[in-house]
Amino acid sequence: MTSLVRFSPMTELRRLQREMDRLFDTFFGREVEAAEETAPVTWVPRADLAETDDAYLIQLDVPGMNKDELSVTYHDGTLTVSGERKSETKEEKPNYIRVERSYGRFYRSFTLPKAVDEKNIEAKYENGVLTIRVPKAEGSKARRIEIS
Repeated sequence: MTSLVRFSPMTELRRLQREMDRLFDTFFGREVEAAEETAPVTWVPRADLAETDDAYLIQLDVPGMNKDELSVTYHDGTLTVSGERKSETKEEKPNYIRVERSYGRFYRSFTLPKAVDEKNIEAKYENGVLTIRVPKAEGSKARRIEIS
């Protein structure tokens, strides 16, 4: 007996996105073994981007870091967030079974429209989440036009 399954293009797109995420995580997020040494692990914090009527919001997951270890810069339409998560080294040598947390430097750059109020960009770090608010310039905000 054959069962019918309803086709859902969104399910297929989500599956494709998961596969692409896995591919990029594997390529950029794992240790690369050389002859006798291991290259440092590269990691990139995940980000959420949102737009409101008056600002762009960027949230990055950077758990286990202090705000002093993070840097936010804006130059010529590009917002750059960088930092370094340092590995904890202790005298004792634990017998690790699996290590999944990544350490090292990271850079994330976001190209924003030119019409932003760069003097009033705000960054706040709370509970492992860095939230950056980039206000839109006054001339770029949508305004209602009365119809006569």
